[in-house]
Formats: sequence, structure tokens, C-alpha cells
Amino acid sequence: MPVYRLPLEPAFPHPSEAESDGLLGIGGDLTPDWLILAYASGIFPWFSDDEPILWWSPDPRYLLFPAEVKVSKSMKQVFKQKTFTLTFDRDFAGVIRACKTTRRPGQRGTWITDEMEAAYIHLHALGFAHSVEAWQDGKLVGGLYGVSLGKAFFGESMFAHVSNASKAAFIYLCQALTEREYGFVDCQVATEHLISLGAVPVRRNEFLMRLQEALDHPFEPGSWA
Repeated sequence: MPVYRLPLEPAFPHPSEAESDGLLGIGGDLTPDWLILAYASGIFPWFSDDEPILWWSPDPRYLLFPAEVKVSKSMKQVFKQKTFTLTFDRDFAGVIRACKTTRRPGQRGTWITDEMEAAYIHLHALGFAHSVEAWQDGKLVGGLYGVSLGKAFFGESMFAHVSNASKAAFIYLCQALTEREYGFVDCQVATEHLISLGAVPVRRNEFLMRLQEALDHPFEPGSWA
């Protein structure tokens, strides 16, 4: 299938038009209008500094259902011992910067470009992007950020400077999303870390149906602090 060059105004082809690796389109912008339409369509941006903006819709998609998050015995002890103080939206900029700069084994660079960082900070200011922070002795030691629309949460990136910090933040997020009756966390693609927490593959058609159900719920953007 062709990879679409996107128009000047926000618009995407149907996700079923994506290449076998999930690549759907090139171009567009990272303004809130583009990003919100992308997530509402089952599409997300992912590219490097030396590339144009690339938009993806992989098949299968990895989802995690909040009520089914796997909490190991060791993580139950982490929560019982109150190893971390966990918060929402206290330091979004700090979380995305840490996700951008934290080195990971086997990863030479980061896909969180300066442009992406600025775009999601803007989306956070509008109440659509949220962060979860894990604090220890007053220092930010782990966390994650993503986008919320309707009853869907789209995870983007996480980091940990101490053991179990990102897991604690993710489990804390899932507990909150369960209370709010969210349908799923979109994990986008498979990682061992997310699979260990309960992420499962879902075919694109099923994902799009679940997404539409999640978007049918009324939604008020705003801070989760």
C-alpha cells in the first residue's frame, strides 16, 4: 500500500491503509488539532530528528485493560511500604524531559524530539495530555505520560531512575483509570516491560471498535492533579 503524504489541513487516511509495519502517512503537523484527530483515529506520531513527521497505526495493537493490570508480589510490597509518592500532573514537563533524556539499553537516541516535547507540553496545557510521577525523598525518580480522550488513555513513554518507579506509576495510573471506568490503555507496540504488566495484542479492527466505544463517552479536558 502507498504511504500517504498528508495535506496541509488535519486529515488522515483510514488506518487500514497503513503499510505492513504500521506506517500510514508522512507530513502534517504536531499542533493540537492534528494530534487529537490522530489519536481519535487510532493513529500516533513516531519519528526521529532526521526524519519528517511519520504517522503510524500498527496491526496488531497492544492494549492493556486497566482492571487487569498485573501486580506482582514484589510490587504489592512496594505499594504497602509506600516506597514512592505518586501524583498526577504535578510535573508534566519534568516527566517528558526525563523520558527524552534517560538512556535505555540498546537505544542510541530518542524519538522524543524537541518538536514533540513542545507539542505534548502544549497538549498538556490544554488538558489532553497527562503525567504520572513517582517521587522519592522529594525527587522525581520515575513516571510516564500520555493522552486522554473519552474513556481511552494513550500511553506515550515512561522512565525510571530507580528500580520499580515506572511500574509503580503505571499501576497507579491503571488503578485510577479503573475507578474512572476507562476502556483501555493503548500501549501501541509490544515491549517486554508492558507485556509483563498485562499488555495484550489486539487486531486493528477490534482496537478501532473499542476506540470508538471509548470516544462515545463525554469528556472534559483538564488537570488530573
